[in-house]
Amino acid sequence: MLTVDDVLEQVGEFGWFQKQTFLILCLLSAAFAPIYVGIVFLAFTPDHRCRSPGVAELSRRCGWSLAEELNYTVPGPGPESQCLRYEVDWNQSTLGCLDPLASLATNGSPLPLGPCEQGWVYDTPGSSIVTEFNLVCDDSWKVDLFQSCVNLGFFLGSLGVGYIADRFGRKVCLLATTLTCASLGVLTAVAPDYTSLLIFRLLQGLVSKGSWTAGYTLITEFVGLGYRRTVAILYQMAFTVGLVLLSGLAYILPHWRWLQLAVSLPIFLLLFRFWFVPESPRWLLSQKRNTEAIKIMDHIAQKNGKLPPADLKMLSLEEDVTEKLSPSFIDLFRTPNLRKYTFILMYLWFTSSVVYQGLIMHVGATGGNLYLDFLYSALVEFPAGFIILVTIDRFGRRYPLATSNLAAGLACFLMIFIPHEDKLREAETFSALLTAELLGQRRHSKYIEELPGRCYWNLGMMVCSSLCDLGGVLTPFLVFRLMEVWQGSPLILFAALGLVAGGMTLLLPETKGVTLPETIEDAENLQRKAKPKENKIYLQVQTSELNTQAAERDASQGTAQQK
Repeated sequence: MLTVDDVLEQVGEFGWFQKQTFLILCLLSAAFAPIYVGIVFLAFTPDHRCRSPGVAELSRRCGWSLAEELNYTVPGPGPESQCLRYEVDWNQSTLGCLDPLASLATNGSPLPLGPCEQGWVYDTPGSSIVTEFNLVCDDSWKVDLFQSCVNLGFFLGSLGVGYIADRFGRKVCLLATTLTCASLGVLTAVAPDYTSLLIFRLLQGLVSKGSWTAGYTLITEFVGLGYRRTVAILYQMAFTVGLVLLSGLAYILPHWRWLQLAVSLPIFLLLFRFWFVPESPRWLLSQKRNTEAIKIMDHIAQKNGKLPPADLKMLSLEEDVTEKLSPSFIDLFRTPNLRKYTFILMYLWFTSSVVYQGLIMHVGATGGNLYLDFLYSALVEFPAGFIILVTIDRFGRRYPLATSNLAAGLACFLMIFIPHEDKLREAETFSALLTAELLGQRRHSKYIEELPGRCYWNLGMMVCSSLCDLGGVLTPFLVFRLMEVWQGSPLILFAALGLVAGGMTLLLPETKGVTLPETIEDAENLQRKAKPKENKIYLQVQTSELNTQAAERDASQGTAQQK
């Protein structure tokens, strides 16, 4: 029986065809970055104050500077200055230019304050959905809802898009979701009001993660087994390239509608390249379309400059144990150990989403230079990816993952005590924190592949990915509402989540060098089997060494007797 992996070993597991396809699909991964964390630039909240035409006229007549205007007409520093105004008729002629409110205060009593009834003035040269739709003060929660909608779309769309990919093919799913995602991105840029903006954002979330996942599935199914893990990690690192490009585009285009168009229109160009990416031969074989799969494998051989195997027509799909077992959601909780692993992994994925997205939102809301702070946070993702590539098979899963989570939690805790004015120390700590969090994020995705076993990988990934999306739904509300209490409040939450995640990781078994489970019974006994296996290997080595030493000793004694 000739399988796809057998053919790829002969025609090239990562030849010219795979490299070309990989680079094309990496563009899709980069294009996903503005959708995932674009809220930092699309919905930034600048300093603001109540709009008052009377104040503007008085300021013009008196020749005030901006500082004088704020000092005379805006309530004291803090939230009051942004969401409240003096209830004064600024058009009355009795107001002078020198401390105009002094004559209105009687017996030293404070002047009455009221809400901003005529909108706000924003101190920014650009624009965001906040400045255009006045999403401040009592309506500030609508910014949280804007980001939560895209994560809710991720959650709802994962099942539907997965069905499309399995039913109609990876390429059809890729083209359909990419076209829909680009169209909705353009519609978001021209949305006339907040309600339509939310609808377009939700719909874009429904298809955008599916588009990214379709590209991920395609490229991992085109390469050989020896390159699959490397390609998967590099595909995720292309997302980081998108983050870097996003910071540059946002700096050049400070107006949110132009920025949204700039990140959406290029996706249409990707469709022309995706059209020439062939369908996955593995999927074609699963659909009994062997002739088409053989043609594609022959095409891959030609592109790689290799001759296809003589028995290529015997190509067939490797029998999959998952089809016989038909795993269900309940299976992940059926036995004590497997139930424990599932709950821990669900918590790790949920925590990873909350801490990663929360950190980016927090630095966007508190940073001095929004563009540079975001760029630095993106750049630290590159060393995290390379560290994973080098260490994932050398140091195991459990202790590096626990260390990453504990380091992230500790760094969050330390950031609370760093003065906000100490930008250098704050940037260094944040870089270390984000690197540790990303190391943990990439490692726990490997755990979900190994712990439940190969037969439950898709099911476990779907469950944990859903918890990741739900974490994204809650994160904006957690971060922005906690910041209203105190700017450091989200860091306390992140520290607690990270430290608990580090401790819980130590309850997982090590999977490095252990035969992966195929059934529920294998997964249940994984922790008990791991240690005896190591002992057995050690005893075998020791026994063989003793036998060798004994044989050498006997031989030397025999030689001495002969002499």
